[in-house]
Amino acid sequence: MAEEKFPGPIQISLALAKEWIKRYEDENLIEDNKNKIRSYLIPRESLETVLQLEAEAVRAYIGINDQNEKTLLFVGAKLDNETGKYIDVYGPPVNQDGAKMLGEVVYDGTRPSPPF
Repeated sequence: MAEEKFPGPIQISLALAKEWIKRYEDENLIEDNKNKIRSYLIPRESLETVLQLEAEAVRAYIGINDQNEKTLLFVGAKLDNETGKYIDVYGPPVNQDGAKMLGEVVYDGTRPSPPF
């Protein structure tokens, strides 16, 4: 993926990252069961699995799971050359705990921090 397709470099300094995080927190901290969500803990398996898709990028959607926790849901994304927009790429159906999932899948596993 070419960096010029995104607004700026894919690597920034830790100092700049801290500045961006503070700016976000100052304006947008989300209250979740009296905890202010500052980050998400993302299992390596979630990232590795979505990176195996035929995609050029990863898109993260924000959702609320069955435990009423805010979570990030990951899908692959690839550029549609006709439209110039990125389209979602989903994982194939998988068997999980003996149950067959119907349809394409997205990848979860994240937990809000704090408390995790």
